Amino acid sequence: MLLAAAVCPCPPLLVPEVAAGAAPEMDTARAACTDALGVLAAARPELLVVVGPAGPGDGGTFPQGTRGSFKGYGVDLDVRLGAAAQAAAAERELPSSLAVGAWLLERTGWADAPVEGLGAEETLAPERCAGTGRELGGRADRVALLVLGDGSACRTVKAPGYLDERAAPYDAAAARALAAADLPALLSLDAALARALKSSGRAPWQILAGAAEGADLDGDLLYEDAPYGVGYMVATWS
Repeated sequence: MLLAAAVCPCPPLLVPEVAAGAAPEMDTARAACTDALGVLAAARPELLVVVGPAGPGDGGTFPQGTRGSFKGYGVDLDVRLGAAAQAAAAERELPSSLAVGAWLLERTGWADAPVEGLGAEETLAPERCAGTGRELGGRADRVALLVLGDGSACRTVKAPGYLDERAAPYDAAAARALAAADLPALLSLDAALARALKSSGRAPWQILAGAAEGADLDGDLLYEDAPYGVGYMVATWS
């Protein structure tokens, strides 16, 4: 059963080495992510699953010890999913979102439970997301999720997706749902609209909603902002 979840954004800019001179601009978001992971540690799970968006062909499961890299962003920095001492041989590298998740876990010194990764392709239909979440919630008696994903990337004219007037209402609806642990509201997020607004969080959030069915968790929104015109949210469910 799902005991706790932390929802964090997953831009590579969250990693100071990638952000370089702009790193201080994400300090508040990083601090909120640290607080959110503290909630996961306090829950003392038997299994932690890191869920994040993945591109076509990059989804699926990733065992503990899978390596990720930020070399594609010009930084010689590697991470591993979970304890390096238990590294598992894997042919595939972590997708970018899960690499950010692995970095967050390393940064906070996670050593509380086995860790697995799940890359969710952004085209995954809401009903399939919910079904995947139910399966995750049933993996162990005490399951926690680290859920990675961003809101819209269309909040300003300088945003990656330019300005779209639908972006702010979409992000506001997602933030309200995350703050209230509102499962129906998360599951009602429109997949086509999310793709149009370049929101990578829709599928992972809906997986979270499926995993939380019957868990009766309370939500808390720790951070919401749109630096660089992209909606970033940090929340906890416990």
